[in-house]
Amino acid sequence: MIRIAGGEKLAGTVQISGAKNAALPAIIASLLTTKPVVLHNVPHLADVETAVTLVQALGKEVRWRGRTMEIRGGEELHPEAPAELVQRMRASFLALGPLLARAKRAKVPLPGGCALGPRPVDFHLYGLARLGARITFANGAVLAEAKFLRGTSVYLDFPSVGATEQLLLAGTLAEGETVIINPAREPEVADLAELLRKMGAEVRWDTDRVTIRGRRELEGAEHTLIPDRIETGTYLLAGAITGGKVRAENVEPQHLAALLDRLSLAGCEIEVGKAWVELIGPRRPKPVDFRTWPYPGFPTDLQPPMVAFLALAEGRSTITETVYAARFGHVEPLLQMGAKIQVSGSVQVVDGVEGLRPAAVEATDIRAGAALVLAALAANGVSHVRGEQHIRRGYENMVEKLRALGARVWEEED
Repeated sequence: MIRIAGGEKLAGTVQISGAKNAALPAIIASLLTTKPVVLHNVPHLADVETAVTLVQALGKEVRWRGRTMEIRGGEELHPEAPAELVQRMRASFLALGPLLARAKRAKVPLPGGCALGPRPVDFHLYGLARLGARITFANGAVLAEAKFLRGTSVYLDFPSVGATEQLLLAGTLAEGETVIINPAREPEVADLAELLRKMGAEVRWDTDRVTIRGRRELEGAEHTLIPDRIETGTYLLAGAITGGKVRAENVEPQHLAALLDRLSLAGCEIEVGKAWVELIGPRRPKPVDFRTWPYPGFPTDLQPPMVAFLALAEGRSTITETVYAARFGHVEPLLQMGAKIQVSGSVQVVDGVEGLRPAAVEATDIRAGAALVLAALAANGVSHVRGEQHIRRGYENMVEKLRALGARVWEEED
């Protein structure tokens, strides 16, 4: 668990790691080729380790030194993904498309990961079926077969990140053109598309669609992952909630537009450079209303940390969650810390309080864990946040980075 003695204003500079949600599909993309794929700026995270173990189990060789990862081999892929890995991390389900395209058949268990309510893979399976896959189910796993995949148009009712990535991966080795209408446009999806282009795929983005022209095989590539916008937002919020001054470096400010807009409305002073953002937090934030939305809207992954910040606002904030139906794992622990939050359906009504109190709380998912850490940083007294294993899935060296900003924080055995 993490022990936090709150009440300190954070100050200083934090270096942002590579994006977890770009690293995972990039590692899985290596299944599409037998040539070396070299990735730079790879964060050391539990989820990344799971992705590495997955591709190794499927036939790849991985060398990981520092922040550079080289993935080789895989002339013959094992078509069955281990259940314990896929059920540990939802992104593992992305292996279905590459296995199907390369091995002509695949068996991948239904995915696990954070408990955020219903997160069906219907769009994934619908899209692969449109490309010619025969989909069946057995013992909690998806069985997919196809002598070859044939490009076609696939319309997504919702711009699902996972489904868009799944179809990008499968479409690169499909015959003809695959057109994804209403695709996700998150920076991590664009980063995957850039890697696939470097591997020889033809990927073209238009206003409402992405077109992939399939090839017989892909080449190797060398690629640097984009910075993690969710980690960036979390540390900026850590500065904001403590009334401190935090500068985040190695960032893409344009990826943070929705967050920076809301933080500005809340009373934060923000300065933006080419690859950095600096924030000075207010004495108390002003209330702000927002809803989560696919990019370029407000990211759902920053909703729990933002709620922790607004728990101290001078007034009422209304937050609507439109992406994940049950992303409220942070609410009950924040109530234990003195926050006033009411949940009705997908809406949280947050009545700001003057201060939060320390408590022993437990994180149930990655971003709820971040929210509880932020609340503990603002509370006067010592808090204990259990469930650190969730935080390690999405935040590299969080304790060390917070300590460098002046936080009094330690890891302890529970």
